[in-house]
Parts: sequence; structure tokens; C-alpha cells
Amino acid sequence: MNTRTPPGQTIVAIATPPGAGAVGIIRLSGPEALAIAARLFRPSRSTSSTLLPPWRLRLGHVLDASGSVLDEVLAVAMPGPRSFSGEDTVEFHCHGSPAVLASILDAVVAAGARPAGPGEFTCRAFLNGRLDLAQAEAVAELVAAPGREAARLALSNLSGLLSARVAALRDRLTELRAAICLAVDFPEDETDGFDRDGFLNRLDEVMSEIRALLAAGERGRVAREGARVVLAGAVNAGKSSLMNALLGRERAIVTSQPGTTRDFIEEPLDLGGLTVRLVDTAGLRETGDAVEREGLRFSRELMAAADLVVLVVDGSRPSAAGGHDLSGFAPERTLVALNKADLPPAAPDPMVRLSALGLETLRLSARTGQGVDILAKRLRERLAGTMPQGEAAPAPNLRQRQALSLALAELTALSADARAGRPEDILGVGLETACAQLSTVTGEIVSEDVLADIFSRFCIGK
Repeated sequence: MNTRTPPGQTIVAIATPPGAGAVGIIRLSGPEALAIAARLFRPSRSTSSTLLPPWRLRLGHVLDASGSVLDEVLAVAMPGPRSFSGEDTVEFHCHGSPAVLASILDAVVAAGARPAGPGEFTCRAFLNGRLDLAQAEAVAELVAAPGREAARLALSNLSGLLSARVAALRDRLTELRAAICLAVDFPEDETDGFDRDGFLNRLDEVMSEIRALLAAGERGRVAREGARVVLAGAVNAGKSSLMNALLGRERAIVTSQPGTTRDFIEEPLDLGGLTVRLVDTAGLRETGDAVEREGLRFSRELMAAADLVVLVVDGSRPSAAGGHDLSGFAPERTLVALNKADLPPAAPDPMVRLSALGLETLRLSARTGQGVDILAKRLRERLAGTMPQGEAAPAPNLRQRQALSLALAELTALSADARAGRPEDILGVGLETACAQLSTVTGEIVSEDVLADIFSRFCIGK
């Protein structure tokens, strides 16, 4: 998308999702938005000298060029700069028929507007100073949020909290640059000299805050992308049954024959607003079957990449917990489901060994549903504990984390130079580079290619 839209162009798009619905919205933005709306809209009652009074919904009809009625609508005008895009904006709230929306869109284009590209309304908001780049990205993240937790993080960034944190860090680095410039411009015999220890202390504080933002961003990935929870364990331990119980429907094939699951099955699961990608894997065992061996290889790879592994153990078999190596199941990434609680318990109890290894263990029955709700609750609690907490917790996305990482790397090298006694002018160059990297987070410094890539991932109409 060309982020530098030629002046004078007015854009239009359907701002509601595809398909039929109760209401559909046509959005116009640009210098001709009000004039185009005036040519197409006829109010039901002429109670005002102004066709579309600002910020007020008016009932009326949209007509095509021949004067035929296309739909009865509610129209609202939002003059710039006090609109989302910062430009004159008009919305027609129509009936949500795809045919009706298409006909009104065609009429608006015929009247002089052009179809908007992906993210073009938000891009104009950025270019017109209504949003910075981090806030603009938060718009897309909010629209695409897979669950309430992802929406919460997106709203936090949209509020400007992340931008404010980054701006504060940049201001502190600017103060350090000013101190260095003073030391360079005025030799030590004319001033009190450069306080290198104080400089390093303040630099360490900034680096610590950047590390905290990076850690929060990595934790926020769980909410944005959906946490991957892998069901692992021996054959016939009940992994597929547990998957079906958590999903509340029959998704995985369940039989008494060992090795039924040879490939992995992945399904989304909502845990109280947190989206989880639940994965059922092939049972862990030695096998000569080539297909099953390949499934086991996938299982191990999925377990290594999982945010949390649910180790399913048959609680009715004495050897269940001791039949395979548990050394690879780290307590911080593992939750044990001691399955088949509806059957007589094994002796000795497998929970003894599991608890001795520091593994959190819950008794349940995937067949009857006993304890499955408790497992779901603990999954939610364990995964939520890895995410930024609080109503307004900033969590940088991948692009922003990359910029923060580059800034941190520059400051780390700068700190080493300062401790080695490098000249002040060299230190100033490093600070300037770090500030530039921080500026890319909020968009003060950003290339056309980066902007085009960011906004191309938006939906049309936003």
C-alpha cells in the first residue's frame, strides 16, 4: 500500500465483516467525504439547515446517480481533525445485506471516492498524527484478538501506555546525550568533568527497563498467538479422551487399541478468555511402525515448543509413572493429569513419584468428566501467570521487540565502551543510535517499506 496517499483523494470501504448481518457500515474519509455524502444522502425529515450536522445520526436514504433508493440508513458526519483518520469522515449505517452494501459502495465510488486499501484509514490516522505507530498496530491487534486477554493487551497499547514508556526511555537517553555533549564541548578543566559512574548507573537503569519490556512482550505472545498446550504421555493413558473432554465434543478418535493417534491433532480452546491451541500427540512408546515413529518425532518437537505440557498418566496402572523417563518434563512447563480416577487406584500410587519430582499432579477421569474442570482452571492459571498482569500492562509485539532488542544491544556495547574508558564523543554516537531504534517503535523514525508492510496486514475498512 502507498502510505503517502496523493492529496485530494477520498477513500471508501465497507467497515463491517463480510457476510449478512443486521447492520453494515460504509465508511468514507477524505476532503470530499462530506460533499459526496451530500450528493447521495436524503434525510427523511428536513429539520435542520445542515444536511448532516456533525456527530449526530440522521435517518434518511442513500440514492444512486439516477435517484433510485438503495437503502434506508443512519448517516453521521465526523469533521476532521476530530475523527479517527483525522480527516472529514462520513459513515452510512445500513442494513447488513451484502447486496445492499455493494450497491452503496458502488454509488460512492461513482460519486468520486476510490476503494480503500487494507489499513488505509488507520494509516491516515498515523500520518495525520491521531495515533503513533505502536497505537496503530494495536488497532489491528485488537481487531484480530483471539480472546479477552489479547484484547486487554491491545487496548493497553492503544491507550498509549507502551508509547509513553518508550518515550520516557528515549527522553532519559537524550538527557545522557546532553551530558556527553557538555563534556565534549567543555573540557574537563572548565567544568566539573564527566561523571562516568553516574552515567553508567543511569544507563543500567534504562537497560533494565528495556529488558522488562522485552520480557513482557514475550509473555504477551501467549495471549496474542494462543498458548500451545500439548497432551503427552504413554499409549492408552487417555490423551485423546482428555482432549475430547476439554473441548466438550468428540474430536479425537478413542479406542482400546494402542497407537490410535499417529499424527498430532490441534484444536482451539477458550479458557476463560485465554485462547489455547490444544494438541493431542502420538503416545510415547518404542515402536517398529515407521508412520508411528514419525508421529513420535512430531510429538517430541511439539513438546519442546509448547508453552505447557500436560503429561497424561494412567492412574490405575502401578507402572504408569515409572514406565518412561520423566527427566525431560520440567516442573515449570508441566502439569500432570493422573487419569482414570474412576477406576481403582494403582498401588503404589503414581502420584508419589510424580510429586517427588516436583510435578504438579491432578487426579481426574476423562471418561466421566471428574476433575476436568479443575484441570481447565489450573491450565488457565498457569498460563495466565506467564502474561503481563494488571489492567494496563504494556506488551510489545514482535516488530517492537526487535527494535527494543536492537536498542538494548547498542546500549550493552555502549556500556562496555564506557567502562573501558572510551572517549565521550564515541559514547554519544551509541546513544544516538539507540534513540533512533526506540523511535521506530512509535514511528518517529520509520521507512515507507516498514509502514507498507504493517498496514498491509490490516483488514480493509480499518
